[in-house]
Parts: sequence; C-alpha cells; structure tokens
Amino acid sequence: MTKENSHGASHHGRSGKNLLELAYQSIEELIVTCELKPGAFMRIQDLQELTGFNRMPVYQAVTRLSTDTLLIIQPRQGIQVSPIDLHRAQTLLKLRRDIERFVVALASQRSSNNDRQHMTYLVEVLNTRRSVISISEFNTIDREIDAIILQACGEPFLESTLRPLHTIFRRIGWLYHSLTPEGAPLNSTIDGHLDVLNAVVNADAAAAEKASDHLMDFVEKMFSVLTTSLTPSTFDIQKKTLIPSEKL
Repeated sequence: MTKENSHGASHHGRSGKNLLELAYQSIEELIVTCELKPGAFMRIQDLQELTGFNRMPVYQAVTRLSTDTLLIIQPRQGIQVSPIDLHRAQTLLKLRRDIERFVVALASQRSSNNDRQHMTYLVEVLNTRRSVISISEFNTIDREIDAIILQACGEPFLESTLRPLHTIFRRIGWLYHSLTPEGAPLNSTIDGHLDVLNAVVNADAAAAEKASDHLMDFVEKMFSVLTTSLTPSTFDIQKKTLIPSEKL
C-alpha cells in the first residue's frame, strides 16, 4: 500500500529530491509546533512512523535538520530535538535583523509584477482571516510570505541562510502565541507582516527596512514573557520541572 503524508498526498512516484523536501517540511512542522518536544530523543524509525516517509528521505531530512541546528545527532543515543536556548536565540536575532533588512530592501528593488501580485494576495488573506486565524494557519501563511520575499530577491544563497533562522523563531513564536496570555492575540504579528508586505509591494525599500525592524522588535519582546511565563522543561524536556516545595 502506498503511504500518504498528513495532507493525503501520495508519496509514490515522487522524485528523491521532492521526497527529501516533503520529509524535511513534515519534520520541521513537528519541531515548530513542539509535537516533537524540545530536548526529546527519538529514532529514525519514530520519525518514519510520524511522517509516513521511508527511511532514506527521513534520514536525509534529519541530516539537513542537524546541519540547520534543529536536530542533534547523538552517537548511541539517537536523534535529539534541539532544546530551545533563549540566550542563543537573542544573539541570533541580531543576525536575523541585519539579514532581514537586506532581504526586504532587495525584494523591494527586484520584485516582479507576479511577485507583487502574490504579496498583494497574501495581504488580502491576512486581512480577511485576521479575526479568526489560528497560529497554525498563520504559520502556513508566514512560510509563504518568507518564500515569496526570498523569491523576489532572486538570490538563492539567502534561502539556505534564512530558512533555519525562520524555523528557530517560528518555534519560539509558536510557544509565545500558544502558551502565554500575552501572545494569544495575533494582531501585532499580523500587522508587522502586513507592513513589510505593503512596503515591498510599493517598492519602498526604506519603509520595508523600517517595518522589518519593528517586526524584529516585536520578536525581541517575546523573550522576557517566555522566560517568566514558562517552565524550563518547556524549552528542554530533559530539564526537571521543580515542584513548589523544591523551589523554596
């Protein structure tokens, strides 16, 4: 029987490259939504069962995700989901801020009519769905936003640089929006993405850079909320959560 992924698409007859990409996306989504808990250990076979893909594309995806620092291959222990290190993420945010400014400015200058039409469509989707959108639906749209802006840049090197960063911060955003009261409304993140899209569509590089900076400022504010609102085991399942008597 032909295996199917979670969207019901048959794996049969797809090229090896497509299978790798699909397996990567499936595991990446499990990491972002913390279905694969930060710090958890597993085997290749576990990921095969979760994704429905055969060993080779899963193995290749794991290798790539390890290079992206999203998984850790531990000899004799298996595969570990990288714990969430907020201190490291704060450092990486400085790098992301600079790269994103360059990317949105370049996209503003290079985007084609088709690129801008696609971005305009995404603006309409966000405006239409904003009152009912879930974090899962938003993340799907967010990936599409990232992809079209990178496409508009016309520089393939940027995707391999930014994609792991996007996943690292998408997982942090998922925790913030799913597990903290402050993050429950998605209005701020939606507005931030709309400002970036509109600036790029209008070919206004300066406005795009400013909007990108504001979006990074919003991400930076998540860290203090996450630190005070969530237990250490949320960021790394291997860390024991102290019971109240042990905190005294």
